[in-house]
Amino acid sequence: MTDSNKKPILTFEGKKYDINSLPQEVKELIRGMQVSDAQLRFHEDTLKVLTVGRQTMAAQISEKLKTINPIQE
Repeated sequence: MTDSNKKPILTFEGKKYDINSLPQEVKELIRGMQVSDAQLRFHEDTLKVLTVGRQTMAAQISEKLKTINPIQE
């Protein structure tokens, strides 16, 4: 779907379909897939942020522990 003069096209399993001509049930499934894809991207981004935050905290812990003697076993 790149131009307002063109029909929206679904490419699925190597085949193309005119979205406007599909049954309503299929259109709803397509919309559900779009929502799922958006949610997956959102949560993947959240995981990236959490990973960076965790790495930053680990670096801070490492820096602060440099001046503390560990217990001897």
